[in-house]
Amino acid sequence: MAARPLALITGASAGIGAEFARQMAAGGYDLALSARRRERLDSLAERLRTEHGCECLVIPADLAEPGAPQAICEAVAEQGRTIDVLVNNAGYAIAGVYHQTEWDDQARFLQVMVTAVAELSHRVLPGMRNSGNGGIINVASLAGIVPGSSGHTLYAAVKSFMISFSESLAMENAQRGVCIQALCPGFTYSEFHDVVGTRDIVSKMPDYMWMQAEEVVRISLARFGKPGAPVMLVPGRFNRFLATLSRKLPYRAAFALVKQRSGNFRRQETD
Repeated sequence: MAARPLALITGASAGIGAEFARQMAAGGYDLALSARRRERLDSLAERLRTEHGCECLVIPADLAEPGAPQAICEAVAEQGRTIDVLVNNAGYAIAGVYHQTEWDDQARFLQVMVTAVAELSHRVLPGMRNSGNGGIINVASLAGIVPGSSGHTLYAAVKSFMISFSESLAMENAQRGVCIQALCPGFTYSEFHDVVGTRDIVSKMPDYMWMQAEEVVRISLARFGKPGAPVMLVPGRFNRFLATLSRKLPYRAAFALVKQRSGNFRRQETD
């Protein structure tokens, strides 16, 4: 029996990452699950082994530590496995406006959201190119498409980076059979807003602006690796409307709209 392909999923302990783990296990993948919370990873891994008969490697790691990406890849290699699909999902946001945050917090944020994403991708691509299959899913955001908002200042910037990074990787690797996707969900039900501390703000937003993690991941995997699939994938009709609107509107109008609405979904300046 041929070995099942292996997917490395970062931020796998909850939300979209855990949903990727569930759906990819059901779809025939073995998994390497990484996040900071070992107990959650162990619980998820045990459940998926039982339900789907997959191998699950549990690799606790904090991507804010510079050595974490290398350590994760080495842990996979020590088990005699290679990474066929990488899901760069780990992420969070820092609430508030830029000058009222601590620089050390922002530096760790950039390490997780930019440097670790770039390093993990750099480490797995040679193997994917040699085998002629596999790929990378970078979980970006609708925030990377629309103008940046006030509050969570670097969040939109790093998500925009992930989109452009994915587009370049797609151009470089398409002829070698390596698939690249920048998944750009909008508001998704998960622990994200509880961790960030904005649940009280976003809970006031209408239901039609929200999607379930299950649906977001289902759309992602249904298009991943398919001929003609877009690199930048925006799931959900309302999210696609916003993405299109932000690109069709004159820039000044789109900027003004986001500026007006930032307080509806981002923590603002405090005196």
